[in-house]
Amino acid sequence: MTTAPDAGLFGALREQLADAAAAFADSPDALAGILAGIVDDVDRALGERLEIFPVCHHSPASALAMLRRLRAKRPKVVYLELCEDLQPLLTELRNCRLPVAVQAFATELAGFPAEWAPLSVVAPITEASAEYQAIAYALDTPGVELVLVDRSTDHVFQWTPRPEAGPASDEPTAGGAGAAGGEPAEEAALHGDAVGVEIGDLRPRFAELEAYLLHHGKVRHWSEWWDQYVERPLATADHDTYRQVMVLIGSLFRRLRPAAADRLDRDEDRERYMWTRIRQHLVASGADPADCLYVCGAFHAASRVEQFGLDSTAPDFPISPRTGTRWRYGLIPSSHSAIEAQFGLAPGSVSIAAAAWTTSLNRDGLVPFRLDGQRGGAKRGRRGRAAAPTTATPVSDRLTGFLAAPPAPDELDEAELRGWCVDIVRLARRNGYLASTADAIAVFETSILLAGLRNRARPTPYDFADAAVTCIEKDVVPGRRDVRRLCEILLGGDRIGQVGYDSLPPLARDVLDRLRPLGLDLEKRTVQRALLDLRADPALPACSDLLWMLRHLLPADAVRPIMGERRLGHRSPQESWDLALGRNQRALIELGYEGVTVEQVLEQRLRRSVRGPDATAATALAAVDDAIRLLDSPRLVDELGARAVELLSAERTVDDAPEVLRRIRRLLAHHRTTAARLPAWCEAFVTTGYAHYCTLLPTAFVDEATGVRQVGAMLGFLFGMESLALSLGCDRPQLELAVAQSHPEAPAKVALLWASRHQLGLLPLAELRERCAELLANPLVVPAFPQYLSGFVQALEPAPGLAPFVVETMSTAFARLPDPVLLPWLPTLITTLRDQGPDLVPRLVREAERTFPGSLPALDAWVPPWRATGRPAPAVLPVPSTAVPTLLAGHPEAVDAMAALLGCAGEWRRDAPPAASGAAAALVAAHPAPADAVAGLLAGASG
Repeated sequence: MTTAPDAGLFGALREQLADAAAAFADSPDALAGILAGIVDDVDRALGERLEIFPVCHHSPASALAMLRRLRAKRPKVVYLELCEDLQPLLTELRNCRLPVAVQAFATELAGFPAEWAPLSVVAPITEASAEYQAIAYALDTPGVELVLVDRSTDHVFQWTPRPEAGPASDEPTAGGAGAAGGEPAEEAALHGDAVGVEIGDLRPRFAELEAYLLHHGKVRHWSEWWDQYVERPLATADHDTYRQVMVLIGSLFRRLRPAAADRLDRDEDRERYMWTRIRQHLVASGADPADCLYVCGAFHAASRVEQFGLDSTAPDFPISPRTGTRWRYGLIPSSHSAIEAQFGLAPGSVSIAAAAWTTSLNRDGLVPFRLDGQRGGAKRGRRGRAAAPTTATPVSDRLTGFLAAPPAPDELDEAELRGWCVDIVRLARRNGYLASTADAIAVFETSILLAGLRNRARPTPYDFADAAVTCIEKDVVPGRRDVRRLCEILLGGDRIGQVGYDSLPPLARDVLDRLRPLGLDLEKRTVQRALLDLRADPALPACSDLLWMLRHLLPADAVRPIMGERRLGHRSPQESWDLALGRNQRALIELGYEGVTVEQVLEQRLRRSVRGPDATAATALAAVDDAIRLLDSPRLVDELGARAVELLSAERTVDDAPEVLRRIRRLLAHHRTTAARLPAWCEAFVTTGYAHYCTLLPTAFVDEATGVRQVGAMLGFLFGMESLALSLGCDRPQLELAVAQSHPEAPAKVALLWASRHQLGLLPLAELRERCAELLANPLVVPAFPQYLSGFVQALEPAPGLAPFVVETMSTAFARLPDPVLLPWLPTLITTLRDQGPDLVPRLVREAERTFPGSLPALDAWVPPWRATGRPAPAVLPVPSTAVPTLLAGHPEAVDAMAALLGCAGEWRRDAPPAASGAAAALVAAHPAPADAVAGLLAGASG
């Protein structure tokens, strides 16, 4: 490692710090070692032949210092701390409106645990950041090379610990922090659960140190402390002062972090990685280190690894090969609130930094670097004639003077503060607050008071926001936004970026092109209403098909149908949609990482859903439904249907039986009405399901974990599909044996078993009615009778013909059950019917409508059919013995038809002998029921 040109450059500072440690510290040796080490880190960083430029992410002071240094030095090579595989994306920034995030995304993992999928890494970029200034300078300046030297996105997860729960990133990740003021957190969630890669993460990872700084700085959040004690003093500092102070801060936080921190090794490996890449590039390109600039976080600028510096003799860091994971790269929209939520910054801090950046540019008359064609913001001014590059000057000690001098007080800008106060009162009144001019005056005075209490001569935006909350909000928030959120809007708002059309993946561009017949600007972030008359315009049905596919793939609020539906065998002639694709641009872009067209992505997802470890027969049938409705691909339908048969035969539980029954009924009805015959997979599903459920039925009846609804659905499948299953070769005795082997004990399942036996013809309705009467007559069973009723209600699934009996049983129970039993059971019955049998209730209602009278006068005289007595018996008329032969001879057609069916041949004898007539009479006498029935019909007709 190299040393500074002048070994005694910071000698005076070392002596002062050592004296301070001896005077104030309990253990001066330890503190003196830390303070001396900090100075040594600054000395080593400044003495390196390759100029190191320390930065802090989203820091206006770093961006201003970077802008000044780039214009003064004009380096030919810029080394940037950013994942090296993201470099091809940087040229696409010119098509976007900042802030945006550079993203690497992977769903097909190789070398990582499957439960980590999908993997996502983002690097947000704002205009008020030093790295964007370096990127814009390097990409738009001829002869300048930009080299990204940080580990690849694949190595980000290679170096990540692997706990059982999933990937624990060594970077801050997006949490649940939402937008301030109770607004929807959609802007804060623009990065999703991606891992954030940040340049210059300058925040102490020693909780006690951060708490100490916040307490004595009289601030509430780290962002406010940084703005007061670092941002504002360094905004106008010269280059040497800026570098020395930033390296000092990075070294301080590095040395005061816990020695056993898990992240320390990974940080040092990153530094070894970057220095190895820098030396490899210098050897390969032959560039002069004097013409290069290394942009990295201040934390890494104070590195003490053996590979630090170009003159280090340590061997290169061994870089492991990447895994077989297939990474997709692109740009996604970002926002100030998304950056704050992901990296743990105070709400509004990035917006305040953007406002400070604009103010500093106007104050100092600086023209920032901006990519040609960059969307948003002011137009780029003329570059003018480039200044001559500065010559190297000896480094002088600026650190001692900076630390010893008191901060220069900012003069109070009354006009600026007065404007803030007037605007916040106006904005508060628009949002429902009863604010007035008196509140504006109170906010003005309170801001000055708070700034004075915090040792600030000029109120900062944080002081102003605290004063506004104190004076305006009180304890009531009349609308969606609280006063702190209104202050953020006033001071800059939550700026939301957008990825340009040319930088979108092919799928996203294809979606926008195919939806062009709608005549809407779908890149806008507003919600737009699309009206589709599918019969009037031949181009609109294709748009409708695409919208239904996007409805399946994107978040619910991205594509929302207002009118119209798409179900099996039905398409609405008119549709209405609310479209917010511009607001959900990130989801659309990430969809483009999975394929080239929406159809391809949908097909892949359907296949993945039926091949996953959690796939069931119900999910496979749902995939078949989606494939028919959305893709209309018979090949895919057959493939998914065959997979559904495999999953059904492999299931060992019947938890999904209701869903399986509902979906297979719908699919069978669709195929019966649209095709000449059922597909092979449908027939296989019915036969497999019949045998499968017959096998599991006895166990399901006695298993306490299996609910009555699941058993009812199994029986519904067996009885509902029985005719089709028998025609396909199944055996009915298998079902009879399964029912005979079932011996449930739960009352509801006992009722289901009785209904099954009745459906099989083994239990007559009269006997079933007698059993229910015995239950009501037994005082020991009466408390459990409501459970029997629940079972009978579920029995309507396998035996819909029992609806009159169920109405009869429920009416009898309501009439005879005592109130202490009936009243507690009624809420349970209602919730059970609503949750487990919503499709069964209409049957009961229709049957009750047919059974009960429709008017109150009729109700008084109404007698239930099951209680009616004294019904007239059918009349039986005496029939002479000779009348039967005469009747049959006079009307021979019925007898001839029966004889033909039986295969009997013969002729009628008109002159039958008495013996024959006697034989016929004897036959009729032995079997009088048919003759009596015919005679009764004839008597009724003649009457």
